[in-house]
Amino acid sequence: MPVRIMSDAELTKFEILRDVDHERMPVRAAAQVLGLTERQVWRLLKAYRLRGADGLISRKRGRPSNRKTPDDVRLTAMALVKERYADFGPTLAAEKLRELHDLAISRETLRAWMVADGLWQTRKRRRGKVHQPRDRRDCLGELVQIDGSEHRWFEDRGPKCTLLVFIDDATSRLMHLQFAQTESTFSYFSATRSYLETHGKPIAFYSDKHSVFRVNRAAGATTDGMTQFGRALHDLSIEIICANSSQAKGRVERANKTLQDRLVKELRLAGVGSIAEGNAFLPGFLADYNARFAKPAANPKDLHRLMTNRDNLDEAFNWRVERTLSQALPLQYDKVMFILEPTEAAQAAIGKRVTVYDYPDGRLVIRHDGIDLPYRTFDKIRKVNQAAITENKRLGSLLDLIRQSQDMHEPDKRSIRAPKRRDQSGHMFGVG
Repeated sequence: MPVRIMSDAELTKFEILRDVDHERMPVRAAAQVLGLTERQVWRLLKAYRLRGADGLISRKRGRPSNRKTPDDVRLTAMALVKERYADFGPTLAAEKLRELHDLAISRETLRAWMVADGLWQTRKRRRGKVHQPRDRRDCLGELVQIDGSEHRWFEDRGPKCTLLVFIDDATSRLMHLQFAQTESTFSYFSATRSYLETHGKPIAFYSDKHSVFRVNRAAGATTDGMTQFGRALHDLSIEIICANSSQAKGRVERANKTLQDRLVKELRLAGVGSIAEGNAFLPGFLADYNARFAKPAANPKDLHRLMTNRDNLDEAFNWRVERTLSQALPLQYDKVMFILEPTEAAQAAIGKRVTVYDYPDGRLVIRHDGIDLPYRTFDKIRKVNQAAITENKRLGSLLDLIRQSQDMHEPDKRSIRAPKRRDQSGHMFGVG
């Protein structure tokens, strides 16, 4: 017969009941020490006198719990998990089993089953380097962390792309999500504009040191030393703060990991396979996510500021560069030559700095002292026969013939040269 080992609580009962049996302690005092009624102490004393210490060991030990989930329910649940949710976490898998399959299983029970079947690792085995947490901000809109997460969001159903994530520091509430082809300045222009139109202006955005947010080389800066995105936020009176490490903006980093788990699987279940479909799917997912994970702020005040007539988003969210205008009124931008019409305003700007405004919708405006300067695009011909001599009045027709000849023999050259720096919306990317 196997030896039955007593627990610490059972050893305590044994010592006290032995004193009671030898009349060294009254039953009332034993009941107070053990936290039992006197009737329970008499029952335990009877068992002790009949079977000794063995009578105090629980007879349920080693037997299945009366509340154990039936084996057939476990087999059904784990078959579904292995078939459809093998890479889901226990919490999300339990939600899907309850919502889609009418199987009400607690997440901890499912966690134990998944650990036993090798589908999940315990927290202890997954634990990495410990980083001390930073206190949350007090109010909604006081600090909003932003980041781009490049991932196979649509798995094999669509292209690899970037999810732009805006999360409030005080509440862990996802404020805005938007899929984009890349983490570029114009992508952040579009996403930030949607954020401001929905929520208003936060006090500050908190980002990493990506070149969109921080000047990492001189070519990425405007004349005042800011990036294009930083200049746009400055125009709108919004601060941009760059974190020194990924751990410093841990809330958005943790949100990215959660989204790479949950959102990928939700997109799979919904059959979403493109950026457009993904952006249409995101509002419903965002509301469900916030209902599950968002926390109340320490201070209920919302620090978002309302947009006013002075906040011109069209003028804020564009790419700006300055050029010096020479005597012949030419201007080069993004490998394209532009010729300004010889208006009075253009001639007054000769030798001075003019500003090129590249808008996300593809518009290009050249401006000086608040006046838009009309222009035409001049296609620069790279290869000209040096031996060809012609009169100036025939130069235009000759260039037309050369251009047509190049188009016939090299049809792809022009299509690659001009549009290569434009995204789907038609704007020029420049540096960012």
